Amino acid sequence: MSPEPVPPGELTASSGLRLVDLVAQASGGLFARPARLALTVLGTVIGIAALVATLGLSRTAGSQIVGRFDELAATEVLVTAQPGPTGPVAGDLPWDAGERMRRLAGVRASGTMSAVDIGATLIRSSSVVDPSRQAGSTVTVYAASPGLWDAVRAELRTGRFIDGGHSLRSDQVAVIGSTAATKLGIDRVDHQPAVLIGDEVYVIVGIVESVAREPSLLGSLVIPEGTARELYRLPTPEKVVAETEIGAARLIADQAPVALRPDDPRAMRVASPPEPQRVRDNVQNDLDTLFLILGAVSLLVGAIGIANVTLVSVMERTGEIGLRRALGAARRHIALQFLTESAVLGLIGGVIGASAGTLVTVAIAAQRSWTPVLDLEIPLAAPLLGMVVGLAAGAYPAWRAAGFEPVEALRSGL
Repeated sequence: MSPEPVPPGELTASSGLRLVDLVAQASGGLFARPARLALTVLGTVIGIAALVATLGLSRTAGSQIVGRFDELAATEVLVTAQPGPTGPVAGDLPWDAGERMRRLAGVRASGTMSAVDIGATLIRSSSVVDPSRQAGSTVTVYAASPGLWDAVRAELRTGRFIDGGHSLRSDQVAVIGSTAATKLGIDRVDHQPAVLIGDEVYVIVGIVESVAREPSLLGSLVIPEGTARELYRLPTPEKVVAETEIGAARLIADQAPVALRPDDPRAMRVASPPEPQRVRDNVQNDLDTLFLILGAVSLLVGAIGIANVTLVSVMERTGEIGLRRALGAARRHIALQFLTESAVLGLIGGVIGASAGTLVTVAIAAQRSWTPVLDLEIPLAAPLLGMVVGLAAGAYPAWRAAGFEPVEALRSGL
């Protein structure tokens, strides 16, 4: 007489252990100690949440960095003279270089900027010399054309920028960066503060609060280009800073040498931004690698927690294992039970961790007014990853449990 068939789905593959019994045994082992279960799952939750959140934040932050790159670096063109001599006047930038650049289609703003050689002269904000104090401060002096302020996107704290009239008349006025202003004790311009470069007095007409380009301007004193030519014999502009429309930088870089020096374009050296897509990819890859390592470390901590708790559970349930072995349970049945428990721990931690990591990404992006960017497959794959981690973490404890002999296990469990 043939044995009664077992309903489909109640047998695990080639084990003889019914699926409902396996689920019941694993559930009993897991929920027998709820506090331990919660703490063990918490380790996996933290690991998965850290992995999902770090990958999401790396994508989100990378998107913001790329946007910043497109806005600033991809629209900047710098023109300087070649360092080597190529002719009697090769390397000289024309004084109207800023105006010439602005005539090119696609240039939003352009201006010249030059370091002024004042020797070892210190700059002071008072004409009274106090022998007990330092005679002055070391502040870099630049000469600028009026178009420079728009090209570097300068913002004033107070006052005004120097203009073309100041340069034309060689006025002794200056705009000071916020860092240099703090160093010299200048915080307002309505009472017409002045600084002295040696014996020359310059009235401060504006304080620059911030610049998007050329950050050295914040720690410097900027005087009109015409004044630098008149008093300090500035021979030629040092460089031209231009802001272009998005996508026009490469074209402007090709046209600038001819526009500035049609007699010898090779005397000009142009620095233009690299290919945006390549920079995007490099930035994104670097961020992904960094945050992936951090997430993997967090996940490893969760896996160690599962392995530790599962191993402790095996030691505590030695008597139970011995009794089941004595009643006919095979080694694979014991191993399968503990593997199932650890896999369920990982799966639960993966589901909760993926949800938590997604919420963290969205919350941080909202707080920073960013657009959250998260690949859909990451939160969907996280629970499966948690289950795999749980299986890997439970492999050794399951092997230990399956290795117990019934008599020894029963004796140890007494």
